[in-house]
Formats: sequence, structure tokens, C-alpha cells
Amino acid sequence: MEKPRPLRIGELSARAGVSTYTIRFYERTGILPPAPRTRSGYRAYPPEAVDHLVFIKKAQTLGLRLADVKEVLEISSGGRQPCEHVRAKVKDRLCEVEARLRDLTELRETLTGTLKLLDTAPKGGGPSGCRCAVIDAASLGERPNPQRLDH
Repeated sequence: MEKPRPLRIGELSARAGVSTYTIRFYERTGILPPAPRTRSGYRAYPPEAVDHLVFIKKAQTLGLRLADVKEVLEISSGGRQPCEHVRAKVKDRLCEVEARLRDLTELRETLTGTLKLLDTAPKGGGPSGCRCAVIDAASLGERPNPQRLDH
């Protein structure tokens, strides 16, 4: 049986669906093992590097950070099943996402309320150098009063 031909970085990039910049970055950070070099200095990736990169992309779609993926790969290369580690990381990320969603929901409510206040605020120019009363009121932690927004 013929040994599979090594891939150059452009070929690997096309097959795995990632940029050559990403491949070089992954090598620098250690998430992708460095490729051996040809005599002329080109990287010569083994064919299994495609699967390695596809695995990294799939893990990222699940919300794992590169540091998490690197840990998973290290556990796996040590001959152990990383699924419990993955479970813990996914659970942590889910908690982070839920907290972020709560923060974004609160921000959406604040922005919606602020737009309503701005829509009902008297229009027209105030004195030059006048700041926005809605922002001034919000920065003081109070709800702006539309009657006081006419500078």
C-alpha cells in the first residue's frame, strides 16, 4: 500500500475549511502539532491533520474555547476518554452564555426604555454645550423624567 502524500498548507486549508493563517496560529499555540518541513522549507502536514482541524472547528461550534479544545486533545492523546471533561466545559460555557443572555436582556430593556424617553423628549436645540439629559440621568442611576429633558 502506498503511503499517503503529505499536504502543503494550502491543501490542508482547502480540505479542512480554515485559513492558512488559522493553521499557522494553531501551530504557534500548540493546538496543532507543528508540521515537519520539506528540504525546501515547506510545511508537510500528515493527512490526519485534516481530521484534527475539523475536530477543532466542531468543538468550537459547541462553544469550547481553544484552550478547552487543547485540553481535550491532550487528554485524548494520553489514551483517556475526554467526554467527562468535555461535559464539564460545556456545562461551564452554558452557565456563561445564560448569564450573558440575562445581561443582554437587561440591556435590551434599558435601551428600549431609553429610546421611548428620547422619542417623548422635547425636540429642539438646547443651549450650546448642553449634554443629553437622558444620559446624565442614567449615569446618576435614576430614570430620566421627560418633563426635565428640555434643557
